[in-house]
Amino acid sequence: MEIKVERAKTLKEKPDQSNLGFGKYFTDHMFVYDWDSEKGWHDARIVPYAPIQMDPATMVLHYAQETFEGLKAYRDPEGNVQLFRPEMNAKRMRNSNKRLCMAELPEEEFVEAVETLVKYEQDWIPTAPETSLYIRPFMFATEPGVGVHPANKYKFVIILTPVGNYYPEGVAPVKIWIEDEFVRAVKGGTGFTKCGGNYAGSLAAQVKAEEHGYTQVLWLDAQERKYVEEVGSMNIMFLINDTVVTAPLEGSVLPGVTRDSMLTILRDWGYKVEERHLSVDELMEAGRTGALKEAWGTGTAAVISPVGELCYKGEEVLINDFKTGELTQKLYDTLTGIQWGKLPDKFNWIHKVK
Repeated sequence: MEIKVERAKTLKEKPDQSNLGFGKYFTDHMFVYDWDSEKGWHDARIVPYAPIQMDPATMVLHYAQETFEGLKAYRDPEGNVQLFRPEMNAKRMRNSNKRLCMAELPEEEFVEAVETLVKYEQDWIPTAPETSLYIRPFMFATEPGVGVHPANKYKFVIILTPVGNYYPEGVAPVKIWIEDEFVRAVKGGTGFTKCGGNYAGSLAAQVKAEEHGYTQVLWLDAQERKYVEEVGSMNIMFLINDTVVTAPLEGSVLPGVTRDSMLTILRDWGYKVEERHLSVDELMEAGRTGALKEAWGTGTAAVISPVGELCYKGEEVLINDFKTGELTQKLYDTLTGIQWGKLPDKFNWIHKVK
């Protein structure tokens, strides 16, 4: 791509790296790329971070043609900048856009845009322990008009935010409410995509869980309200006896990059891994008998979120005495070790920013 650059006249003061939080601060510049049905993709540019002006009839505001991604940039011990499997995010966004009848961005252009912006804003990559630069690419319909049909104009944007741990408590167990009223996604729907509507639709259950004293929601399948699917906005895994079990990818579960990476690592370590339907009854019975040794959510933002307690229809089961499990911690240390360049990258997942 030919990427034009407009430098911000005034640069922001960098935030305190010991108190970053997540998604609170944004860098000086953003990447913007336009598409319309006549020109295709055009006018790639890096511009000052600023509000996006839209017509009140812009179609994304009415019909929600919008997708997004999330990945991170890291500094290795020598100070080099690296990304983690950005081609997987590029592929997933293309699949998301295809499902929502949006313009499909070529995967190589997605990676090039991310790499170029990260390189331009590399002074924003924090160096304190457990910190990184979170990358948020997103795309939305920009054509003005009220009428339900695929838009003829789209905008692809990337913004960056230096972050610490997604959860303030870091890698610590959380309490999970198993939801049997609301559902997250159905087969044939948009569950496998990263579109804003999936997350908006999850909020009612999230609020309900918090009202009962729980941090997150464990979703069951929409058809039978029987099989475990995701936890909050993360994939979830369970160590039952000596086997790691996670939901299969059949259209209602997001194909997580962290999920895929952890399954690869587990198999490399010799663990038995099953991607299968796990009923909530089987899960709770495993919790009652102690067969459920560990459980953890996985995702780019938090990497791993250990689960210490489950509640289903008023019954509570404790997992590993509400402590972070040995395997959970080992997975977190291994994956983040690869991401920060502290451990060997035997799977060739690291993408160096040159």
